[in-house]
Amino acid sequence: MTGLLLEKDSNGVAWLTLNRPEKHNAFDDVLIANLITKLDELKQDSSLNALVLDANGKHFSAGADLNWMKSMASMSEQDNLRDAQQLALLLHKLDTFPKPTIVIAQGAAYGGALGLICCCDIAIGTPDSRFCLSEVKLGLLPATIGPYVMRTIGQRQSRRYFLTAEVIDSDTALNLAILHHLSYQPHELAKSITQQLANHGPNALSAAKQLCLHCDNQPIDQALIDHTSQAIASARVSKEGQEGLSAFFAKRSPVWR
Repeated sequence: MTGLLLEKDSNGVAWLTLNRPEKHNAFDDVLIANLITKLDELKQDSSLNALVLDANGKHFSAGADLNWMKSMASMSEQDNLRDAQQLALLLHKLDTFPKPTIVIAQGAAYGGALGLICCCDIAIGTPDSRFCLSEVKLGLLPATIGPYVMRTIGQRQSRRYFLTAEVIDSDTALNLAILHHLSYQPHELAKSITQQLANHGPNALSAAKQLCLHCDNQPIDQALIDHTSQAIASARVSKEGQEGLSAFFAKRSPVWR
């Protein structure tokens, strides 16, 4: 598939790799469509345990492909709306992907690439990682990725970086929660994390992720209290929950290990 590689290892981990190193893995409409297709396919794979998103080459992604941007500038507003909706769909599918997602972001991750990172559960960078919301330099704005970035770094920091378009270094990205880890060997760290995830109940992992999405920015009212109470009650009586508790008290490994 153009600009994209997919490999699934023996541990049930899918490695989805941006593969346009000659273009610094810049986005265009084809790459966005291919990512959507692959996420839809992987979502249906019951044997999948985790998804790792990474990129070949020096940079994770330079953001939007300049030739693509140039072509869209000559299109109608309706054409641009449909185009933006595709990126929005990609971000939503990645954000709500049912299995744990890990992203490895080396080098530059600009514009829309930062949106992808903020949609993943666990983000690993390298000491040379750098990030930028550069849209205002072109008279544009980080609209489609904005909700995910603001959820990650907060409105206060977003107001700064959306407006200044300054480069964010790896240490700052770690402090802003764009990244969870910095590593000189990010792929080895990602493998270690997926091995750790394999110790946990697969349904519980998906449910825990759904819980995070459901509770985000929700008032702690009776509706949320009822929702979370029902969630743990259902988990306790589920087949997986019963197995996990039985294994714990019997001091043995649960079946999913």
